[in-house]
Amino acid sequence: MTKENEITSTQLAETAVLGLKERKGKEIKLLDLREISNSVSDYFVICHGSSNTNVASLAESVQDEVREHLAEKPWHVEGTQNAEWIIIDYFNVVVHIFQESVREFYNLEDLWADAKVSTIED
Repeated sequence: MTKENEITSTQLAETAVLGLKERKGKEIKLLDLREISNSVSDYFVICHGSSNTNVASLAESVQDEVREHLAEKPWHVEGTQNAEWIIIDYFNVVVHIFQESVREFYNLEDLWADAKVSTIED
């Protein structure tokens, strides 16, 4: 990025992870998609929650953390009504917050198996 005050996709992904850790997101994974041709973004951040309420709370925490520390708002948020799979799209970073059964069904980690995966410790 050319401007000094512009944030990087790495900073954004790391800040999203902090928001997930704040509300006890489970099995947080960071998928680095930068080396994959035609990838849809630079990073996917994936985790799951224990209930619909927890999934919604995790999504709120990510947005609060990113807004507070980086002054960024998501381009689009999807799935808040059911809170089974909430997607927070920041263009270069997409955060996926699932119910555990929905995460297992869609299995994004295997779908993007070519990505470099980092597992975030609790």
